Amino acid sequence: MKYEKFVKFLLVGGLNTLFGYSIFALCIYINFHYTLAVLISTILGVIFNFKTIGNIVFKNNNNKLLWKFVCVYIITYLISVGFLKLCLICGFINMYINSIILIIPNSLITYTLMKKFVFS
Repeated sequence: MKYEKFVKFLLVGGLNTLFGYSIFALCIYINFHYTLAVLISTILGVIFNFKTIGNIVFKNNNNKLLWKFVCVYIITYLISVGFLKLCLICGFINMYINSIILIIPNSLITYTLMKKFVFS
């Protein structure tokens, strides 16, 4: 199947997104600043996601790729924080909804970067 990796990425990514969003929502709920909430959910997400994406989606368990994987998440962290800041500037203060809006664009960006630069 031509899109098999992408479909697997979406399925595994759904699990990873649920995990990451749950951590983010918990942090927001206990009144962490949104930048810290994104940072914590990103760090825990990297740990959780590295093996699931590498092994299941790209069939690669090379631990030497971890630094590239982390770089992708640094990029998506910066995009997320920038978007959330922009939302606040525009008056959209609900961080739960703002973060949900990020899921699709972040998924596409992450998949593309993983495919081209990490697990190529």
